[in-house]
Amino acid sequence: MGFARACSVALVGVEGVVVEVQADLEPGVAAFTLVGLPDKSLVESRDRVRAAVVNSGAEWPQKKLTVGLSPASVPKSGSGFDLAVACAVLGAAERLDPAAIADVVMIGELGLDGRVRPVRGVLPAVLAAAEAGYRQVVVPEQTAGEAALVPGVSVLGVRSLRQLVAVLCDEPVPDEPADGGQGRPDAMLAGLMVPGIGLGTGLAAASAGGDGGRPDLADVAGQRRPRQALEVAAAGGHHLLLSGPPGAGKTMLAERLPALLPPLTRQESLEVTAVHSVAGILPPGEPLVARAPYCAPHHSATMQSLVGGGNGMPRPGAVSLAHRGILFLDEAPEFSAKALDALRQPLESGHVVVARAAGVVRLPARFLMVLAANPCPCGRHTLTGAGCECPPSAVRRYQARLSGPLLDRVDLRVEVEPVNRADLLGQGGRGEPTAVVAARVREARERAARRLAGTPWATNSEVPGHELRTRLLTAPGAPAQAERDLERGLLTARGLDRVLRVAWTVADLRGADRPEAGDVAAALELRTGIRRGVPMEAGAR
Repeated sequence: MGFARACSVALVGVEGVVVEVQADLEPGVAAFTLVGLPDKSLVESRDRVRAAVVNSGAEWPQKKLTVGLSPASVPKSGSGFDLAVACAVLGAAERLDPAAIADVVMIGELGLDGRVRPVRGVLPAVLAAAEAGYRQVVVPEQTAGEAALVPGVSVLGVRSLRQLVAVLCDEPVPDEPADGGQGRPDAMLAGLMVPGIGLGTGLAAASAGGDGGRPDLADVAGQRRPRQALEVAAAGGHHLLLSGPPGAGKTMLAERLPALLPPLTRQESLEVTAVHSVAGILPPGEPLVARAPYCAPHHSATMQSLVGGGNGMPRPGAVSLAHRGILFLDEAPEFSAKALDALRQPLESGHVVVARAAGVVRLPARFLMVLAANPCPCGRHTLTGAGCECPPSAVRRYQARLSGPLLDRVDLRVEVEPVNRADLLGQGGRGEPTAVVAARVREARERAARRLAGTPWATNSEVPGHELRTRLLTAPGAPAQAERDLERGLLTARGLDRVLRVAWTVADLRGADRPEAGDVAAALELRTGIRRGVPMEAGAR
């Protein structure tokens, strides 16, 4: 009788659970039993692993084989357990030393020819292994850079099961062709483990690419007020609604918002990369996401595609793919009402909880939402109604598609006016470029970060209302106008808190220590669209 164990990781959303893969060989009729709550793709690993072991030159044990995945109560899915199952079987058959693989975490899919294929979610899996105390990880060569982002973990990237067996047995490592002619040299396999690189190195390398080809804010003709709102949104992380006729520049403005945001911090980069790794959308050769993501789903997107879901264990949706970045909903009234209202909870909490029969998953979803909407179905509705062919009932129905509770969570609501001939031809001068505005945004964020140091909040949009009313106080009498709007029913209690958060951002942009009456008036104007008689000093010039 032979017994051996290796380790792998089961992903539940973007969080990992270390799984012990145990292999037991007993005399009897040759059979392969896999237990421990596997899904269908994992059950199929029996055939993949058997073929990969045989085609790698090893002998498959002709005995009764039982492979258990512990803890058995955790759902396990995907093909990432193949490598650990194969090594546990070879350890039980005494082809490998069981002690050499007992504390090694192995993640990877096996092809029938023994090649090791990349899988989703390597970064969160390695993070979970590191938190559980494991320090040696084996992954497919294509994902070795992603795994090496976790400090304190030694990473071995392999191309085939043959190479891994040779390394574990201290034998000469065979040459294997890299998939697509890419990959690291075989010299990286000279020792058992390759020390992981530090996170700072990866972040610096990913940030060195520059902004070549990124759209610039100076390309937007006119639109002074929407440009100001864009700057405030970027500085404080405030949600934004752009309403106006087709062709006015709503999409152009939204596409230029990501470039105004500062680079992600190390922790934020790890969070975003983990989500994108689970979703399988990390670009090749870029293991670390260093810039704020931008996600713009089509208006036909379902509720599951927005907030997460799917068959079996839920997967990240658009709100999670936009974590620490921008979620842009163009033609927002065309989205289904269920999909839009499903955004209300993550807008408040910064995460989404998806419950399915396979389990409950908590996914990160702290994003900056930008909505773009036409004023009516034909898009030409104005205060005078000139040029609009829509009946009043159609206009009301169209505008009501964005529910009141959803709009109450939107801090900035700005009308985007049609571009006139002078602005289009540049006769009034070009607006400020992205680099200039981004510098002001960075300074405003740094000021807010210093003020919020020692708290769990990083931007003004995250500060709870209780803190705004007890610790982060405005100048005496500054919120009087907003409080009057609350008493008149023009603002909700949530709306008042959001006005105060925007006022803090406006004050940060002009370098003030706390908001004055003019800052609160500017915040009210950006929320209600009603001119308050006080010019906003921050914003594009």
